[in-house]
Amino acid sequence: MTFHVETTNLPGVMMLRTVSASDDRGSFTRLGCVTTLDRFGISFAARQVSLSRTPRRETLRGLHFQRAPSAETKIVHCVSGTVFDVVLDLRPDSPSFCRSLCMELSARDGVGLLIPPGCAHGLLTLTDTVSVLYQIDRDYDPTAASGVRWNDPTFAIPWPMTPSHIADRDRTWPDFAT
Repeated sequence: MTFHVETTNLPGVMMLRTVSASDDRGSFTRLGCVTTLDRFGISFAARQVSLSRTPRRETLRGLHFQRAPSAETKIVHCVSGTVFDVVLDLRPDSPSFCRSLCMELSARDGVGLLIPPGCAHGLLTLTDTVSVLYQIDRDYDPTAASGVRWNDPTFAIPWPMTPSHIADRDRTWPDFAT
């Protein structure tokens, strides 16, 4: 029992498709495996594991990232409910600079995302009662915390709805300067 690693349209952003073992007791799913990631040339070891819980549909979290030298790799899985998940490539030397990967993640689909340093991450809850599990390879550095505005026209992210609940910080990031 492991998971499958698949490339996406953003270099270094990987989809992790889980495979569950099930019987009459329920199921067991591996959400991470250093050995499996190593086979794909990905060196990852979680230093933090965090859980965000969001009670209301139409809540936006993000788009957040950590600036160098505290840039982080993270793995995200939606473990209850459904989200519209966005990874935004902010690496100036990347062929996909300023492009995004947008997809639904849900507890039932078994898909997670590996997000490399230099990419911003955000999500919009599509259901009530959402929980998202984060595995992060660095300690959090509040002095390196940054973000970009969810509706910045530079990125043209196709959000499925306008958020009803959003933090002031996320609402007021300045326009992105390329």
